[in-house]
Amino acid sequence: MIENDFFKEVANFVFNLFKDSLSSKVLYHNYNHTLRVVEAANEIALAEQVSRDELEIVLLAAWFHDTGFIKEAENHEEISKEIAKNYLLEKGLSKEKLQKVYKCIDATKIPQRPTNKIEEIVCDADLFHLGSENFNKISNLLRSEWELFCNKRLTDVEWLQENNHFLGEHKYFTNYAFNKQTPQKILNWLKIQKDLRKEIAKIEELTLKKKIKKEGLKRKRAKENRPNRGIETMYRVTLRNHIKLSDIADTKANILLSVSAIILSIALSILFPKLDKPDNYYLIYPTLLFLLVSVVTMIFSILSTRPKVTSGVFTKEDIKKRKVNLLFFGNFHKMPLEDFQDGMTELMNDRDYLYKSLMKDLYYLGIVLNRKYKLLRIAYGIFMIGIVISVIAFIIAFELMKNT
Repeated sequence: MIENDFFKEVANFVFNLFKDSLSSKVLYHNYNHTLRVVEAANEIALAEQVSRDELEIVLLAAWFHDTGFIKEAENHEEISKEIAKNYLLEKGLSKEKLQKVYKCIDATKIPQRPTNKIEEIVCDADLFHLGSENFNKISNLLRSEWELFCNKRLTDVEWLQENNHFLGEHKYFTNYAFNKQTPQKILNWLKIQKDLRKEIAKIEELTLKKKIKKEGLKRKRAKENRPNRGIETMYRVTLRNHIKLSDIADTKANILLSVSAIILSIALSILFPKLDKPDNYYLIYPTLLFLLVSVVTMIFSILSTRPKVTSGVFTKEDIKKRKVNLLFFGNFHKMPLEDFQDGMTELMNDRDYLYKSLMKDLYYLGIVLNRKYKLLRIAYGIFMIGIVISVIAFIIAFELMKNT
């Protein structure tokens, strides 16, 4: 490295410039980075056997290439060139050399595009750390700087992807840097790829766990939304009681129907044949009354047990509006299986709809039971009163016959 008063003053100027004017948020593009670039530039230039004048330009470009960070990160090269101009012209540097310093600084812009040997040296020195063993430590400083100074935040995966792409695209221009740094750079690149795969696998695992957890919560909520055991028991017992009452009503109606049928058959087989004789004319009215009572009782018994079936058709619109009770066969017996399955799925997934359907089932079953027992009460009343009146009619008829 050229060690004279001029370069000592340059180093001291850059050091004080960073110390006094550089933000503490700039953790990478600071004096330490500049010093590393200067040392790498000197090492590469000596290995490439450049002239002393070229070495001087390379070192000056290395010292000033990132001084623009004292103001901003974006377009810092232009600010760096302005700082170099103000200082170096005052120190008597020729404009010809200053122009070459400018071009070296411009060549460090990403993507790097050097046009000659000294520009290649400065570019390789600027990214010399890519092929060093402390690459991760240095690159993490750059990430922190992006977050603090540039307000550029990346996830771990995004940062690794950025490094993976950058290392994959980068190449050293000088023979010395290529031969010395490339093997370690490849190792660094492979480690980045390995870390990237691990991070992606970790994220996929976390995503899967979140998905499983979410599905578990969904199942838990669905379970919580199902009817609890107390409500299920209430509906089960109530429905069973209603069904038992319906069976009892049907049994009573069958008994009354059977008795009336027996009475009717006896009357038709025994009494009717005797009515065509003149001596038995007094039996006509009691017998007719007796038959009428039996027939009316049978009619009301049949009405109480006669089933009523609805249309058996519902629409998807009915399900959406919660108008149809799918728990009653009369509402779906004419529907296609697929439509019925869709409707039942909707019913099972909607707690309120399920409860309301059970309520409707109970309500309308209660209405049916009310109708059954009302008709049965009428039938039993007719039968009881009719039998009594018929017996009285027969007694009166016999008394009238005796008196005549």
